[in-house]
Formats: sequence, C-alpha cells, structure tokens
Amino acid sequence: MISSTVLFYGNYMLCLCLGLLCVVFVSYWNAEWRGGFAWDASFLQFNWHPVLMVTGLVVLYGNAAILYRVPFTWGQRKQRWKLVHAALLLSSLFLSILGLCAVFDFHTGYHIPNLYSLHSWVGICTIVLFTAQWVLGLVGFLSTCSPLGFRELLKPVHAWMGVAIFILSLASCLSGINEKLLLTLNGNSNSTAAYSSHPAEALFANFLGVLIVAFGLVVLGILSNQRWKRPEPGQESSREEQSAARDTRPGRV
Repeated sequence: MISSTVLFYGNYMLCLCLGLLCVVFVSYWNAEWRGGFAWDASFLQFNWHPVLMVTGLVVLYGNAAILYRVPFTWGQRKQRWKLVHAALLLSSLFLSILGLCAVFDFHTGYHIPNLYSLHSWVGICTIVLFTAQWVLGLVGFLSTCSPLGFRELLKPVHAWMGVAIFILSLASCLSGINEKLLLTLNGNSNSTAAYSSHPAEALFANFLGVLIVAFGLVVLGILSNQRWKRPEPGQESSREEQSAARDTRPGRV
C-alpha cells in the first residue's frame, strides 16, 4: 500500500506542474496570438488581464489554499505558515486587482462598457469576496487581540469560503477564455479564422482551459481528503496510535 504521505506528495507535485503549465500556456497564448504585452491602454494592455488572473486568482490562490496540507509544515509552528499563507493570498489578490486595472483601463481607452457580461459579474464578485475573506482572515487569525471563541466560529466559515472563492475563480477564468475566443475569432476578417473552424489559437486556448480544470480538480481533491488535513494539537498522537493499531491487526506483517 502506498503511504498517505507519498500519495500526497505525488498529488502535490502534479498540482505544481499543472499550475506552472497554466501560467506558461496563458502567457504563450497572449504573446504568440494576441501580439504581446504593453501598459498603454491598448489591446496589448488587455493581454495582461488573462495572464494576471490565471496566475493570481487560480494558480497562486490554489497553492495558498493547500499550504496547510503539506506534511512538511505540520511539525513547525503554525503561526509561521499562517504568515506564508496570508502573504501568498495577498500576492494573489494584488495580481488579481492589477489584472482588473488592466482591463478597466483598456475599456476606458476604447470607450467599451464595463461589467456588461456574465464573466465580468462573476469576476467582480470573486474579487470582492476574496478581499473580504483576506481582511477577515487577517483580523480573525493573525490579530493578537482576536478572541479564541471568534476564531473557532470563523474557522469553518473561512475554510468553506476559501473553497467557494476558488471555484468562482475557476469559473471566472474559464468563462473569460471562452468569451475572448468568441469575441476575437469571429471569422469576419482576413486575420482571424472562425472559432468553429478549429484554428490553432482556439485549440491552444481550449487546452489551456482543460489545464485549469485539471489544476482545480487536483487542488479540490487535496482539500477534500481528510487524511491530508493538518492535525490539530493532540491529534497527531491519535493518528499515530490509529496507524499502529492498523499495522498490528491479524494478517498484517
């Protein structure tokens, strides 16, 4: 039987590899087919939007969410990893807000209405919830004056909201990729082929979407496995006793 720790690290390495591929693919898509990057309120500035959102709202956020599941961290002070968790999420939030700035600035420059699509509504709701979640986590878990009772009440809500925000992040990025392809690959110009004709860009971006889904499933799988949950004080010895009891059952060698 493969040990739980070995199985976790296998899934964790898969998560890291998929996350890296997501960043590479979204960057290559916008560099190769969308013309590259700039920060001048042009179409090239818009290209930062998908890159920053996938990198921050999906990949960084997902890795921050599973940080407490890494067995390496269990034997160390939790306060240290709380700070790392908060810093990763703050970096994720910063990149996400920067991604919003890129698209709002682009829309303003070309007189395009903001927040008219379902994708934009879901995206804004995700960022608002993410901001509230981070501030509440800062007050509840890192503030020295936070009452213990409040932390106990907040903990399950914080964990549930974290998963909900991650799912919304996945939905937002996937809908954004699809919306971009539908808007740009309309087949009305000589420079673009219709989305339905399966041009190389469409296939590449669709595969990016599949990678994002795969990354999300691995993260959610890690979060849903109770064996990989960080043990609370006093639970570690209980787990060791249960493991020893299983190993000494009749028929086990």
